[in-house]
Amino acid sequence: MPNRLKDAASPYLLQHADNPVDWYPWCGEAFERAAKEDKPVFLSVGYSSCHWCHVMARESFADEETAAVLNEHFISVKVDREERPDIDSVYMSFCQAFTGSGGWPMSVFMTPDQRPFYAGTYFPPHPRYGMPGFAGLLRTIADRWAHGREELLRTADEVLALLRRGQSVPAAPPAAETDPGASLPREACAQFVRTYDAEYGGFGAAPKFPSPHNLMFLLAYARFEQSPKARDMAVHTLEQMRRGGIFDHIGYGFSRYSTDREFLAPHFEKMLYDNALLTLAYTAAYAATGTPLFLDTAEKTADYVLRELADAGGAFCSAQDADSEGEEGKYYLFSYGELLSVLGEQTGRAFCDYYGVTEQGNFEGKNILNRLHADPAGSAFDAALPVLRAYRRARAALHLDDKILSAWNGLMIAALACLFRATGREKYLAAARRARDFIEANMMRDGRLFTSFRAGVLSGAGYLDDYAFYAAGLLELYAASGCADDLNRAQRVCAAALERFQDPAGGFCLSGADGERLVLRPKEVYDGALPSGNAVMAYNLVRLSQLTDEARWEQAAQRQLDWLAAAAAPYPAGHCMSMLALLVQRNPPPRVTVVLAPGEDRACAAARLPLYADTSVLNAPSEQYKLLNSRTTYYICRGRVCLPPSNTPEGL
Repeated sequence: MPNRLKDAASPYLLQHADNPVDWYPWCGEAFERAAKEDKPVFLSVGYSSCHWCHVMARESFADEETAAVLNEHFISVKVDREERPDIDSVYMSFCQAFTGSGGWPMSVFMTPDQRPFYAGTYFPPHPRYGMPGFAGLLRTIADRWAHGREELLRTADEVLALLRRGQSVPAAPPAAETDPGASLPREACAQFVRTYDAEYGGFGAAPKFPSPHNLMFLLAYARFEQSPKARDMAVHTLEQMRRGGIFDHIGYGFSRYSTDREFLAPHFEKMLYDNALLTLAYTAAYAATGTPLFLDTAEKTADYVLRELADAGGAFCSAQDADSEGEEGKYYLFSYGELLSVLGEQTGRAFCDYYGVTEQGNFEGKNILNRLHADPAGSAFDAALPVLRAYRRARAALHLDDKILSAWNGLMIAALACLFRATGREKYLAAARRARDFIEANMMRDGRLFTSFRAGVLSGAGYLDDYAFYAAGLLELYAASGCADDLNRAQRVCAAALERFQDPAGGFCLSGADGERLVLRPKEVYDGALPSGNAVMAYNLVRLSQLTDEARWEQAAQRQLDWLAAAAAPYPAGHCMSMLALLVQRNPPPRVTVVLAPGEDRACAAARLPLYADTSVLNAPSEQYKLLNSRTTYYICRGRVCLPPSNTPEGL
């Protein structure tokens, strides 16, 4: 019999609508009942494409006996972390403080007034992996709630006090007295040098996350500070990821992270945000190096999104699942014989050799296609790829999380606009504009942005990330097309963010001042799989100050950067988007106005310019911008110094 989740819009909640657990969505009714019945609340947080969420659901939440224990002793609440990042942030902070780590599914036990007292992530049904069994844990906590509650409440209060202290960032010195961020990018680069894996790329040990914002910072640092080491670390990592199994060599796009050091074996789910950020990173690498492989990777990643994640309305869905037919990665794995059967004996053997496929397998007896031990460039088997894509679709189906998130769509808009600047391909600009138009038509109300849209249902007042990431997309659109409307939209969105989320004590809170009051009002500054909303807002404000020359944006940018510098000081490498904003503030992009001669192709003229330049293209001369020698003419300014007009973009 369906539970209270049956009418939810979230695909994740709907996956649990037939559980025997008496689930509530996050709502006042659940906590009121918990208080009335004097029961603790069990909070389970995850997302629809999460493999271990599926495992715990099968093992525990679909189990009648476990559900009976939950229903008898607890009020159970299910939350989609992508729809409620504020709830996820608050209780993940507790989970990390309580256990030393975090992840999803997240399992939190709390009082009826929402104070957490115990937390973990995945729990097996029976004790294993050094973890308690979930059913046994439930009985233990129920017993302690009945007979040792004072200790539980003391734990809750102690950890909450710690978390509240952690929300306070020391104020930075006034900018007139010192420059708190001057040395931080250098320190961040040095920290990456110490953790860099020189053999396989990436940083630290397995698992390895792509963290594209880290790589974009290193590329920018290499350019501004003439650091070959920073460039080499970023380039090697990007090459290795393209070679490895974390990149889908058949259908393109990247999985969420690699479970091994080599980037061979991924955690197979594909997220919109990863692929948006990686498109940006590979495009930036192409701009820095001119290496065709990087542009090819950016285009293939974007093409995956356009083919697999595009919604009919023009926006982009959130994710593709890792699991099919109850197995993680089954969709992506092949046996040697299977490939020979699909492609034919001769072509199949050559294909297997090309992609590192062996008879014994390179992953749990099957094979992950990769180019780890060979040049990743080449197109020898391009004709086989559509055949294999069709074969995969026929043998298994992947769940699609089809909700549309404004934050992640903002990132994809930015990626597509940037890719258009690198290639001149109109399809990328058109796709970015369609996504923008969808958000403006469906996810904006009276100047306010909303978080999620699915099946005609608009959910949740927007969070800081929604505003920050969408504004970043609009700014890239403006850079790509020069359309003043996009710049104006970006200014309105950033102004709304300043009004709704700015904390007088410094920085921006994740939720608006008029949002639901939780036990904490989170303020995120550390970059994780996604850059923090605070860092992206800093970048947006810097770019607005440079594009408009308006004092309000310059002042807001400086205030935010000073605050972030204080937050980043203990570990700058964990704040790469903030470091990137600092670099761009200190190294303003050149401003270029291109006046097209009759018959000159707009895209060709713009393609002669570096991606980091602020470019506007005029189809005809004006009083201020005239043609030189009747040919396309470039007007270049750096800071407040302008070069003489030229028929070539020299000086950049």
